[in-house]
Amino acid sequence: MRHHASAALSSPQPNTLGQPQTSSTLGPQGSWPVIRKLLPYLLKYKLRMGLALAALISAKVANIGIPVLLKEIVDGLTPGSAVIGVSVGLVLGYGLIRLASTGLTELRELIFARVTQGAVRDISRQVFEHLHKLSLRFHLERQTGGLTRDIERGTRGVGTLVNFTLYSIVPTAVEVLLVTAWLAWFYPPAFALITLGALVAYVGFTFLITEWRTHFRREMNELDSRANARAIDSLLNYETVKYFNNESFEAQRYDRSLARWQDAAIKSQASLSVLNIGQAAIIATAASLMLWQAVVGVEEGRMTIGDLVLVNAFLIQLYIPLNFLGVLYREIKQSIADMERLFGLLAQNQEVADPPGAPALHITKGGIHFEKVCFAYDPRRPILKDLELTIEPGQTVAVVGSSGAGKSTLARLLYRFYDTQAGRICIDGQDIRLVQQDSLRRVIGIVPQDTVLFNDSLAYNIRYGKPDASDQELEQAIAASRLESLVQRLPDGLSTPVGERGLKLSGGEKQRVAIARAMLKKPAILIFDEATSALDSESERAIQREIEEVSKGRTSIIIAHRLSTIRHASTIMVLEDGRLVEKGSHTELLDLKGRYSQLWELQAREASQAKGEAAAPDSSRPAS
Repeated sequence: MRHHASAALSSPQPNTLGQPQTSSTLGPQGSWPVIRKLLPYLLKYKLRMGLALAALISAKVANIGIPVLLKEIVDGLTPGSAVIGVSVGLVLGYGLIRLASTGLTELRELIFARVTQGAVRDISRQVFEHLHKLSLRFHLERQTGGLTRDIERGTRGVGTLVNFTLYSIVPTAVEVLLVTAWLAWFYPPAFALITLGALVAYVGFTFLITEWRTHFRREMNELDSRANARAIDSLLNYETVKYFNNESFEAQRYDRSLARWQDAAIKSQASLSVLNIGQAAIIATAASLMLWQAVVGVEEGRMTIGDLVLVNAFLIQLYIPLNFLGVLYREIKQSIADMERLFGLLAQNQEVADPPGAPALHITKGGIHFEKVCFAYDPRRPILKDLELTIEPGQTVAVVGSSGAGKSTLARLLYRFYDTQAGRICIDGQDIRLVQQDSLRRVIGIVPQDTVLFNDSLAYNIRYGKPDASDQELEQAIAASRLESLVQRLPDGLSTPVGERGLKLSGGEKQRVAIARAMLKKPAILIFDEATSALDSESERAIQREIEEVSKGRTSIIIAHRLSTIRHASTIMVLEDGRLVEKGSHTELLDLKGRYSQLWELQAREASQAKGEAAAPDSSRPAS
C-alpha cells in the first residue's frame, strides 16, 4: 500500500501571526534608573562596603589633621628661636598622621576591590547568559560588532562608576563637610560661607553643563558602535570584499561612519572646554576670597601666621580634589550613558522562554508531530501554513522541496529558536513549548547546512558536541565522520587551529567536523540539514553510509535539496509553500507523478546536462 498524502490539506487559519514583543530599552533611561539597577550587585557585599566606608571616614579625619598640625608647628616657631621639644613632637605627629591618611586610603581600596570586580563580573556574566537566552531573531537583527562594543563599554562603565564614586566623589564630599565644619567652628563665618557658596556654585554649574553635553557622548557611542559594526562586518566578509574588488568601497563606507563620529566628538570637546573654563573661574574666585580674608585677619591681629598657613593648606587640600571632581562627574555621567545600553540588553524580552516550573523533556521513543503549525519570520510572508507532519519513533524521514518551502525552518522550530504562532510541535506527546529548552536541545543533534566553527583547535570544535567526551569517544567520532585523513594531513593534528569561523578548512572538511560533533553528542533525535551538500561524490557516499548507520534506532530527519541523496529513505515528505503535499517512498512518489516526480526529473536533466558539458570536447581546440 502506498503511504502518500496528496495536497488535500485544509487552507490555513486566519492569519494571527504577529511580531514578537521585544523590549527595546536601549535609549536614554536617566541616571537614577541606571544606578538603581546597579545597586543590587553592590549590596551583595554589604560588610565590605561598611568597612570601606569606615576606613574612608578615618582617612579623611586624618587628612584634616594635617593642616591643623602644620598650623601648630608654624605658631610654635618665633623669629630667632624655636621650641624644639614641642616642634619635634608635632613634626613626628605630622609624619604619622600623613602615613595614617595614606594607609587608611589604601586599606579602603583594598577592601573595596572585591566589590568593584565582583559587580563587573556578575553583570558581565548575566548579560552574556541573557544574550544566549534571546531568540535567534534578536541576533539576526543586530550586528555583532555593535553588540560587543556595547558590552565592552558598559562593563567598563560599571567599574568606572563604582571606582570614581567610592574612591573620589564620596571622599571629596566627606572632606568638604569636615573642612567646612572646622572653618565654621574656629574662624569667622565668612570662611565657611565662601566654601559652601563655591561648592554650591561649582556643583550646580557642573551639573547643568554636564547634563547639556551628555547627549553628545550618547551620540558618539551610537556612531562609534555603527562604525565598529561596519568594520567587523567587512572583515568577517573579507573574501567577498576581495572577490568584488571593493576594498575602496568598504574603506569609504567606514570613513563616512568615522566622519560622523568625528563631528560628534568635536562638539563634545567644545562643550568640555566651556565646562572647564567655568569650573576654573569658580574655584579661582573662591580661593582668592578666602586667602584675602586670611591676609586681612593676620594684619588685624585676629589670626596668626599659622592660621594663614592652615587656611592655605585647606584651600590646596580642598580645591585640588574639587577641581578633579568635575572630571569625575563627567566620567560618571559618561559611564552611566555607556551602562544604559548594557542594562538595555538585559531588559530585552526573551522571546522564547520557559514557562514557570516547566518540566524537563522526557524521551521515551522519540516520535515527533507537527500539529497544524503556522509560522512566519515576518507576518507579511508566512512560511509554514497549517503544517501536519508526523515522524514515527526511530524512523528516518527525508524532507524535500523547493527553496523557501520551509524545510530548514522545521529544524529551527524543533530547536525552539522560534516558537510557532499557531499549532504546536510535540515530542513523545509533550508540547515542546511547555518543557525546559535545555532538556529539549540536549536530546537533539544537528548537522547544519552552513557549519560555523569556533576560532580554536580542531579537537575543541569536535568536542563541542560533548565537552567531557573521552579520547576514545573522540576517536570514534573522527573515524565515523571520515576525518582521519584530515587529522593526519594537518601540521599539528587535532591541535591545529581552524581559524575564524573555520575559514582554514574547506566546506567539506567543516561539514565532516559538524557530523563528528553531532555523532559525539549521541542524541535521541538527529537532524541533517543538507549535511553532504559540500562533499565530493566519494565522500558523500561514505558519509551517507555513516548517516544511515548512526541513524539506526534514532528518530532522524534528513533535509535535502539533492534528491539523489535521499532516494533510499523509507519515507520522503515533500513540502511546498509551507504545506505537506506528498508523502511516501522514492518509488511511490515517482509513481504518483506529482511534485516529487517533477523535482526528480528536473534534477536528472540538470545532472545529465552537466555530465554532457564535462564530456564534450573543447570546440576552441583543433582536433588532434
